[in-house]
Amino acid sequence: MPSLNDILAVILGGGRGARLYPLTQMRSKPAVPIAGKYRLIDIPISNCINSGIYRIAVLTQFNSVSLHRHITNTYDFDAFHTGWVQIWAAEQTIESADWYQGTADAVRKQTLEILSSGAKNVLILAGDHLYRMDYNAMAEYHWANKADVTVAVQPVPKEEVTRFGILKREANGRISSFVEKPKDPEIQKKFISRDDKERPFLGSMGIYMFKTRVLMELLATFPSYHDFGSDIIPQAIKTHSVFGFDFDGYWQDIGTIRSFYETNLALTTPDPPFNFYDPKLPMYTDRRFLPGSIVEDSKFQNVLIAEGSRILKSDITHSIIGIRSQVSAGCVIKDSIMMGSDYYERGEEGLPIGIGANSHIEGAILDKNVRIGDNVIIRPFPRGTDIDRGKWYVRDGIVVIPKDAEIESGTKISPEE
Repeated sequence: MPSLNDILAVILGGGRGARLYPLTQMRSKPAVPIAGKYRLIDIPISNCINSGIYRIAVLTQFNSVSLHRHITNTYDFDAFHTGWVQIWAAEQTIESADWYQGTADAVRKQTLEILSSGAKNVLILAGDHLYRMDYNAMAEYHWANKADVTVAVQPVPKEEVTRFGILKREANGRISSFVEKPKDPEIQKKFISRDDKERPFLGSMGIYMFKTRVLMELLATFPSYHDFGSDIIPQAIKTHSVFGFDFDGYWQDIGTIRSFYETNLALTTPDPPFNFYDPKLPMYTDRRFLPGSIVEDSKFQNVLIAEGSRILKSDITHSIIGIRSQVSAGCVIKDSIMMGSDYYERGEEGLPIGIGANSHIEGAILDKNVRIGDNVIIRPFPRGTDIDRGKWYVRDGIVVIPKDAEIESGTKISPEE
């Protein structure tokens, strides 16, 4: 019987992360902070560790320094453990001088590393999803069905069928066909896989388990196929045994500024859809050894606050306050994400990191180390609005202040201006 030691997990770090720009202006997509103290990459790595999979490679090519630093600081297995987490960055080789051209091409360019691992199965994961999943259960299903490829699938409601790659699964669990974001009602009918009026379809989650041999064959036979979802998986369905593994828990793709914003703020509610606090299946991150946060004479309602912060006489509602955040007196923060800071300042001149006195921040994302002056007003724009101003951006109506930016005292960023 195969074992979890036979599995190599490969996490796709993504390309330029254009849909998450400007959060990806100075970092790769998996390094984007989430929930006040974590990074997106912590989710799939934690799921692997909790599932008993300890050989993990992260494929990336853009702005990977902060990601590399985070992984090095966080995932250091001891000398008595055979596991590792490695960054496999795009590199020029004798075989290829190109960047990764897509998800499948990124894996193709790491063929030598994959084969040298000796793994009999490869688990392909995305680096920008929020979910908790037992990959061990998926592996058992994969082996029990003697599958060449297993795709994690999730029930999809009728109204969302045009957003997903939809798979047709037969009664024996085998996937017989695939269609990308079907809009034609007649085509949709052919892809009903569940006896459920509300959620009759099955969508691909972008999580795949391959027999290593089969993965290598597909990548070598079809060198022009650059993506798993649109190229490799549809081809595999035609020629190999592909099965669908059910997952019906919380799962959220955090690929856009809007989804990032809404997914984060949902964590501030009294009954959040995703629980970071599961004692049996925790989400791991960097051990920062920060002091507890200090809150002085402030009013909070539905706020997630990370450690190491100091908040003075402010009113904060439905917001996330990240690590080492500094909020001066008289501020109002509403429907916003404050990512905090990478370090504490020690007497530097100029605007201090954090939010200055009597500022009003609403409908915004403040990236790490931003410096907001006194009496600054930030308000959301109508949905669908996109603006680029260098020191600040608007994406789908959400104001984004990029990492290390300074907003001078008295600045007003709002649709009325």
